[in-house]
Amino acid sequence: KAEALARRIADIHPGCDVRCIEEFADADNWPGLLPGQVDAVIDACDQSKAKLALAAWARRTGTAFVTCGAAGGKRRAEQLGIDDLHATTHDPLLASLRQRLRSQHGAPRTGKMGVRCVFSRESVAPPKPEEAACDIGEVPTDADATADAEPRGAAAEVWRDNTLNCHGYGSTVVVTASFGMAAAGEIIAQLLK
Repeated sequence: KAEALARRIADIHPGCDVRCIEEFADADNWPGLLPGQVDAVIDACDQSKAKLALAAWARRTGTAFVTCGAAGGKRRAEQLGIDDLHATTHDPLLASLRQRLRSQHGAPRTGKMGVRCVFSRESVAPPKPEEAACDIGEVPTDADATADAEPRGAAAEVWRDNTLNCHGYGSTVVVTASFGMAAAGEIIAQLLK
């Protein structure tokens, strides 16, 4: 994804300096992944530990920052909002971030927390048990399973995990793209202050 995005950015603006870092951010490597001082950071990850590391760092350093809540299971782009973390709703990922910033990083229990968020006020639309969220073809099976066999081992876990992938909630580009545009707009607003 990183290389494809870098090529797309180069098509749009050949002079843009893009440095691809194909590594997941976490508490152990953040902010060491950054090439140096940055003006702003947009967090669009779905790992709660990484989200916590980035948000705590941004609060500590005062760097312009916006974090995106979960888009999985959301279908209505017009339900998006931008607000301080303390005011977000309908998002377990952001609720976890709020609780962890308070318990582990001294964020205030009431009032603004200083973390701007893009989130959806829409309730999650859970997948129907008999349907996958996207057309994936055959049910995944382990290498030694036959085509008509019930998934086993890791394949069974993926198939029934009810997480944000094609076998679980899934996402739609109308929502994810809207999250991205809203996050970019929020960062621009912060930088213009």
